[in-house]
Amino acid sequence: MTITIIPSRASGQQRIPASKSAMQRACAAALLHTGTTIIHNPGHCNDDLAALSVIQHLGATVQNNGQSLVIASKGVVPVSNQLDCGESGLGIRMFTPIAALSTTPLTITGSGSLVTRPMHFFNDILPQLGVQVASTNGYLPISITGPLQPAAISIDGSLSSQFLTGLLMAFGAVVTRPVTITAHHLKSRPYIDLTLGLMRHFGAQVTHEDYARFTLLPRTDLRHTTIPYTVEGDWSSASFLLVAGAVGGDVTVEGLRLDSAQADKAVLTALEAASAKLSITDTHIRVTGGGLTAFQFDATDCPDLFPPLAVLAAQCEGTSVISGVGRLAHKESNRAITLQEELGKMGIRIDLQGDLMVIPGKAVLHGAVVQSRHDHRIAMACAIAALGADAPVTIEGAEAVGKSYPDFWTHCKALGIAVREA
Repeated sequence: MTITIIPSRASGQQRIPASKSAMQRACAAALLHTGTTIIHNPGHCNDDLAALSVIQHLGATVQNNGQSLVIASKGVVPVSNQLDCGESGLGIRMFTPIAALSTTPLTITGSGSLVTRPMHFFNDILPQLGVQVASTNGYLPISITGPLQPAAISIDGSLSSQFLTGLLMAFGAVVTRPVTITAHHLKSRPYIDLTLGLMRHFGAQVTHEDYARFTLLPRTDLRHTTIPYTVEGDWSSASFLLVAGAVGGDVTVEGLRLDSAQADKAVLTALEAASAKLSITDTHIRVTGGGLTAFQFDATDCPDLFPPLAVLAAQCEGTSVISGVGRLAHKESNRAITLQEELGKMGIRIDLQGDLMVIPGKAVLHGAVVQSRHDHRIAMACAIAALGADAPVTIEGAEAVGKSYPDFWTHCKALGIAVREA
């Protein structure tokens, strides 16, 4: 799919889609809950659909009532020995230990960039928990045979917090006595807060000591009950529309929780640091453009903000510095290099200095043909950057937005952005 963005001004109001981070976790919690779960405001991006497919292959039934999903489960009872996580990094890292609660031999696969992401973690950790594991030199597909038996272990949390999320949810579902997980060098702590909050909503009992030592106790007995859960709006998706307002528009977004544990809520901190004009209430956030200044921002715990913030920095007066580049190597693409190359085609200069991304501001943006590299956030970043170009920008592989924000192009049009499909 090819999209062309005609330089234009984003203006208007838009409701933000459901958080895929929360939606996928809710699917896992619904599977592990022996009873019924009603998910309100469910997401429908590709990663969400992959999560729903996985839990159905693991024995859950899903009924779509339009504005909600009714999920019934008896726990992890596989009805297939093949699980496809699509392109979801969270999905593969979260559902692998959960699936391992079963004694059924299972093969877990994925597609796209997921097959190039390292999964050596499972080879190292799952055998310590009684699970037989076979992989392709640490890459997909992965074959596992459980059952997983919770035990005190130590893990390296520096690559991704998603591995810890999977272990916490699997342990929390079956522990019969206190068990601890020690996490070293844990990254993306806000995402662990999201996991812990959802687990507690479903009856799990878990505490932590400064995100280094997690203790799980037997869960509260909520079997055969109905648990409602409402998926909050997605701060990751919202970040692109908020930046669209900041770089010369007037955009209002709705559907976000200001008390959210999502890491990408930190986009507000970055916008404030860049002197963006913000109006924030309990129901909406409005951003208007003009007067942007260079900023410094640490994105170590929220690496998905690099693409929109790189676009923001290019429109600021002065040179901005974003740290945390080391978190970008194993995304849908190597995002640091991809941003440098694709935004570079439009005239945005990005210098990579170790863990720092240095971006001189006031770039003169040109029309160009860019590629998403099958990365949803690259496609969206190029679209927002194109608003200030001197000629149309054509984005090849624009369908990549379906991974997290399938309505992105429709919402862009609703905000007055000139979008042409080819």
